Amino acid sequence: MSTYMAKAEAINRKWYILDAAGKPMGRTAATAAALLRGKHKVEFTPHVDTGDFVIILNAEKAVLTGRKAEQKFYRTHSGYPGGLKEVRYNTLMAEKPELAMMLAVRGMMPSNHIGRTAMSRLKIFKGAEHIHQAQKPEVWVEK
Repeated sequence: MSTYMAKAEAINRKWYILDAAGKPMGRTAATAAALLRGKHKVEFTPHVDTGDFVIILNAEKAVLTGRKAEQKFYRTHSGYPGGLKEVRYNTLMAEKPELAMMLAVRGMMPSNHIGRTAMSRLKIFKGAEHIHQAQKPEVWVEK
């Protein structure tokens, strides 16, 4: 019996909506990462990008559990001496919730070409409105 290998040109991509309102950010990010990779599909092949498009709504209403809002930092470095910048997650969630959600999903994706390509199919919105109605996205229900 031979193993099925998906072909990159034969992938049928769907659009899914995830609502992050009142849910832990990590749970929403893990679901989005699995959908972006295509792990929910029968024809999932690890070395082929079989994932779908994901729209995350209400990113500002996602919840950080425990004391992560006060204790966790988003750090960037410019490469110059003294170029470290730190932002607490409660500040980041108040100012740029889309960035916080994108970082959470990116941390769960592989660090290679497939992961970078899949991240381009992620669309994150602060509120409940989005601009992708023409794609007829389906609401993803947890199984």
